[in-house]
Formats: sequence, C-alpha cells, structure tokens
Amino acid sequence: MKTEKQKGLVIVHTGDGKGKTTAAFGLGMRAWGQGLKVLVIQFIKGQDSGELRAAEKLGPSFTVYQMGEGFVRDCDEKAFSGPKLAAEKALQTVEIEIKSGKWDMIILDEINCAVICSLISEEAVLALIDNKPSEIHLVLTGIGAKPQIIEKADLVSEMREIRHPFRKGVKAQKGIEF
Repeated sequence: MKTEKQKGLVIVHTGDGKGKTTAAFGLGMRAWGQGLKVLVIQFIKGQDSGELRAAEKLGPSFTVYQMGEGFVRDCDEKAFSGPKLAAEKALQTVEIEIKSGKWDMIILDEINCAVICSLISEEAVLALIDNKPSEIHLVLTGIGAKPQIIEKADLVSEMREIRHPFRKGVKAQKGIEF
C-alpha cells in the first residue's frame, strides 16, 4: 500500500494572551507521542520551567535548546547586544537543524518576539518558512506575529488576554507561568 508523504505545516501561536509556549509544547508532546522527533529552540527564554523539566524526561526525541538570555525589557543598544547575539546564534542553529533531517517538528519559541524586538529580521524568518523541507512541521510562537508570517502559515491561533491575575498583583506561580 502506497503512503502519501506528510505535508509539514507552518503553525503560528500569537497574541497578547498567555499559553502560546504551552500550546506549542502540547503540540510537540502530541507529535512525540505519535513517534515524531521534536526540537524546541527558545529564542528569548533561558530560565528553568515546567515544560523544560517535562521535556527532559521524554528523551532525545524531544529536545529543547534554551538559547535566549531572558526577556528584553530595556531597548537601548547596550542592553540589546547580548540578546541580539543569542537570537542570531539561535537562528543559525535553526538553519542547521532544519536541514539536518533529524526532526519532524521544530518549535521556534518566542521567535515572533525576537522579530518585534529587532533581535532578528522578519526576512530571516520568512526565509526559514520558504526554505524548510516540505515534510517538517514548523511552529512559531510569540506575541506580535508579523502579517507576512501569518500569511505564510497554514494554521494560526491567537491567544487573547481577557483576565490575568498579574493585573491584580499576583506574582508568577510555579506550574502556571513557568
């Protein structure tokens, strides 16, 4: 029986609401559960998280590279140099890994944030999408996905904040925010 080649999708999780990374990791776990090999490259985050700890237990078929230096809060040139270099290195890593043939799904966590913070260019992300192997699923997360990226995607979900406990002074909680 002839099987059809899988079409790799471009999936975007964006919006100002919580849950973009969590949704992407959930999608990655679903793929892993079906025998797919998953790579997550985090462009901004570099801290310990529940997702990271869970992924470590899944073994080498679900790998996370934390390449970010944390969230960029100060936009002056000195503050940007470290995060910009880290994002550029993460982009180079994506370019290598996407061509390696090792992965069925690659999740680019907070790549949209890296673009809106000018850590990497929108053109570079569009080139990744255009040049990805046809069978690889590519998942892009982060607030503020650019219209051209959204246009190229096969599936786009927008998380919208309606209410968040942070607005009432509740600090980030283990197992909820990280």
